Amino acid sequence: MNLPETDSEDELPEVWEPKISQDNYVFYVNHQEKITQWTHPKTGKLKRVSSDLPNGWKKRLDESTGIEIFINHENGKETYIDPRLAFATEEASAAVGQIRQRFDASSRALQVLHGKDLSGKLCIITGANCGIGFETAKSLAFHECHVIFACRNKESAENAIQAIEKERPSAVGKCRFMHVDLASLRSVVTFIESVKKEVKHIDFLILNAGVFGLPYTVTEDGLEATFQISHLSHFYVTINLVPLLDHTSRVIVVSSESHRFANFPECGGLTEEIISPPPSKYWSMMAYNNAKLCNVLFAKELAKRLQHKGISVFSLHPGNLVSSNLSRNWWLIRVLFAFVRPFTKSLQQAAATTVYCATAEEITGLTGLYFNNCFVCEPSILAHSDELSQSLWDISEKLINEKLQAHT
Repeated sequence: MNLPETDSEDELPEVWEPKISQDNYVFYVNHQEKITQWTHPKTGKLKRVSSDLPNGWKKRLDESTGIEIFINHENGKETYIDPRLAFATEEASAAVGQIRQRFDASSRALQVLHGKDLSGKLCIITGANCGIGFETAKSLAFHECHVIFACRNKESAENAIQAIEKERPSAVGKCRFMHVDLASLRSVVTFIESVKKEVKHIDFLILNAGVFGLPYTVTEDGLEATFQISHLSHFYVTINLVPLLDHTSRVIVVSSESHRFANFPECGGLTEEIISPPPSKYWSMMAYNNAKLCNVLFAKELAKRLQHKGISVFSLHPGNLVSSNLSRNWWLIRVLFAFVRPFTKSLQQAAATTVYCATAEEITGLTGLYFNNCFVCEPSILAHSDELSQSLWDISEKLINEKLQAHT
């Protein structure tokens, strides 16, 4: 039976075929390239259908082939094409300018999540054992989300999990530890393999871990530690876990307003010396600023590359000089953090923007945005650079390939 034609602008190229997922979203199969994607190949829109067949339609399973057949009882004709495709509607998504600010700098993560039921959702958070990562994990677990603590220190992570379970008995069994040392690409590879064996789908991937104020330190991979821990290892984790993400997933990259003070060149490609400087050119504060710009640039480029899959990617600033373990590496910074503590966000307030980016319904369908105080914020001029984001992606891939080959 010939179904009603869609608008010509919405017409699929010949090599594409629409299908319907179990959760009633339309996805598209490219038979020539053997790939699938969630967004329309021409319009870039995400579509869904009703869970019910149109009036007068029934379906049965062809026992010989295992394929569903749809029957129009008005004329008795049969088709393999799901009739709901003719009535697919675009998934509503907000326009950036239409987002209403519901929260601000004083909002707490648990306020952002008020009334939400995250049962059945799974979140991976790097650095969830302390600070902002811990408050993020706790807030999500309190709302029935399953949380994987991706951390280096097993004892610290398990103590954090016990603290959550003690405070909220309903969170018992919701959190678990998985080891990853972001200063070791070999450890990252093992972590990725473990996640792929144990996890079928990731709803929220939160790249939270980072270091600040380190003296010049080189990892076992021969790279400056701030850059590798804060960006490169997260980059490798994410690109390898993409198969576990879909149109319902969000990737959240915790950056900082410090990215505005990075000293990357405005034009020209990045080099290893710029992003992983030698001791003679190292300053811990600039290393942190540059790593935070890497976070925003990575989120920007990842959003562009995953847009056809309907996956949302956001970066964010949690707060200024928040009292967390981030200051542990430099006594002077610890003193400064202690001095300004009465005037800065609490850890619950600092975690608010992270959980907002992960769960807010009003930003569904959006991607590539930078947030501060639970609202869209313009990042730095450098963060808008397509040349820099592409260059960072290329050199990140190059460094990872080189370092992993060196270990074999």
